[in-house]
Amino acid sequence: MSDTKHKIIIAVDGFSSCGKSTFAKAIAARLGYIFIDTGAMYRAVTLYALEHGAIRSGMVDEEAVVRLLAEITITFRFNPDRGASDIYVNGNLVEGKIRTIEVSNCVSRVSAIPDVRSKLVAMQQEMGRRRGVVMDGRDIGTVVFPDAELKLFMTADPAVRAQRRYDELTAKGEQVSLEEIERNVRERDKADMSRTISPLRQADDAIVLDNSHMTVAEQMAWFMEKFEERLAQ
Repeated sequence: MSDTKHKIIIAVDGFSSCGKSTFAKAIAARLGYIFIDTGAMYRAVTLYALEHGAIRSGMVDEEAVVRLLAEITITFRFNPDRGASDIYVNGNLVEGKIRTIEVSNCVSRVSAIPDVRSKLVAMQQEMGRRRGVVMDGRDIGTVVFPDAELKLFMTADPAVRAQRRYDELTAKGEQVSLEEIERNVRERDKADMSRTISPLRQADDAIVLDNSHMTVAEQMAWFMEKFEERLAQ
């Protein structure tokens, strides 16, 4: 566990299905830090919009989504059975519901809405105010915490990411096709990088981690080396 006197903010950005959340969660557990899954927050808003008619047949009504924002309260609660935090919307557990392909197909468009990003960024900054946090997303090191002491940018081959996502969903019993998932991965990459508000990009001072052919243990060993180097500075 890291010395509390030297706790920092660790920003983990990168492409979808790179294992950002899993890795960031493992980092937080290793260091005794708090893990905040910002992608889950955008997925939660997307799920709420789907359930309340602001998204129909894949079409996002941006004005309706913005109106719904006033109704949404997002919280995280630690789940001892999982050893991780679950996400709740208005007190209702939505951890499983936000991971469906339906949400995945709409989340980039919802997260590109300026008012959505403004509200969630403010929430994320408040969550990280006391430091000692690991936060993952698309714009943590560039927008949410541009002064984070350690920034990672994760990437992997799109085909590798699609296979990982496919394995995750089929393990949960979902009927999905690998082709559809790879198409979704590539479309999300394009949408995330081309949006006007807070596009996905590597911060100038971020360290790149391409984990296409790395085990979790190899990634952690790589990270701890970078972490100790940063603390020494």
